[in-house]
Amino acid sequence: MAHEILKLKSVHPTKGYSHAAKAGNTLYIAGQIARDVDGNLVGQGDFETQVRQVHQNLKSIVEEAGGTLQNIVKMTTFLTHYSYIETYRRVRDEYFPEPWPPNTLLIIESLALPEYLIEVEAVAVLD
Repeated sequence: MAHEILKLKSVHPTKGYSHAAKAGNTLYIAGQIARDVDGNLVGQGDFETQVRQVHQNLKSIVEEAGGTLQNIVKMTTFLTHYSYIETYRRVRDEYFPEPWPPNTLLIIESLALPEYLIEVEAVAVLD
């Protein structure tokens, strides 16, 4: 099946990867970090602010592709410390009402840069 790499305007520019690819009506979203549309890190050392930016990035990507957050059918979440879990869930619940999409939650030592505290990738099925 042919796929399309989306060139998005609603999220920061990338180097060496793309934010999203669409194959049929399935949207594959690369791991989102706490960077704003201009590429600036949001929430240096502030986990809750980073969670909000990551979810805003997911929302922006899905909406630019023609969907909503409710189109997300699978997520993978990477946190850099187990103490962040409850804050992550509380903020996630502001963006996703129950029932939540399936999510794999991993606690890892570090992300690509040490200032990143969370990364979330997702798969959405667009109508």
